Amino acid sequence: MTGETTHNLRGDYSGMRPDYTVDQAWSAYTPAEHALWRRLYARQAALVPKYACREFIDSLAALDFGEAIPRFDAVNERLARATGWRIVAVPGLLPDRVFFEHLANRRFPVTVWLRKPEEFDYIVEPDVFHDFFGHVPLLFDPVFADYLQAYGRGGLKADALGAIEMLARLYWYTVEFGLIEAPEGLRAYGAGILSSGGELPYCVESAAPHRIGFDLLRIMRTRYKIDTFQETYFVIRDFRELFDATAPDFTPYYAEAARQEVLAADALLPADRRLKPPAGSPR
Repeated sequence: MTGETTHNLRGDYSGMRPDYTVDQAWSAYTPAEHALWRRLYARQAALVPKYACREFIDSLAALDFGEAIPRFDAVNERLARATGWRIVAVPGLLPDRVFFEHLANRRFPVTVWLRKPEEFDYIVEPDVFHDFFGHVPLLFDPVFADYLQAYGRGGLKADALGAIEMLARLYWYTVEFGLIEAPEGLRAYGAGILSSGGELPYCVESAAPHRIGFDLLRIMRTRYKIDTFQETYFVIRDFRELFDATAPDFTPYYAEAARQEVLAADALLPADRRLKPPAGSPR
């Protein structure tokens, strides 16, 4: 969700406030954009019951925003009551420190523009569908919501320590591409997965990627893919494990990670707790 400069980024940054927020301008969305939203929502909603975690499924059903691009202010009323979070409209990717400031204060930035029809299956920068469909439902879960705020506070400290790259890997492998062990098997909770028609089945069913038990230091050392499906997914047992593992001061972890080699996205280590895909999974 971060980008160090607004140059060459998609989105209109000309009217933003000092904190990079803008008005959603919901009335400016066209009928064609609402129709595209319905198509995107219908595709993902059909996959969610089989591949998403229960917390996401329940929140998605309660929100019921499949018919049109949601009005942020209406959702904020419910979100504030549930977990004290709110979403803020932004023109696109944000500088790291601005992004962390929002998270640390329980504000989640959501991009206002929607992809083009020809980008239905893949988009480079996150749009309103990715940000809202993928992220907002889990903001209603108290434990995950607390984790995200703690991440934002940690990001402000990492910025001062020069450890942004290590912390970015944690965000990528949890908030964007995380898996969770559910009673019914592996399920997705990462927004990058949940908003993707292709990667959602792939991450759960394919035998190709590695699935490794959550390990904070291991994640901080592991590169990730930005232009293909992930080669490795890290799996938590529950959101409490995620919150507890990231509660301590990260400074010693940054120091230890800096002393060790950076790992390729498809690397395997002898100490990894590897989880097997379902029997009969396609490669």
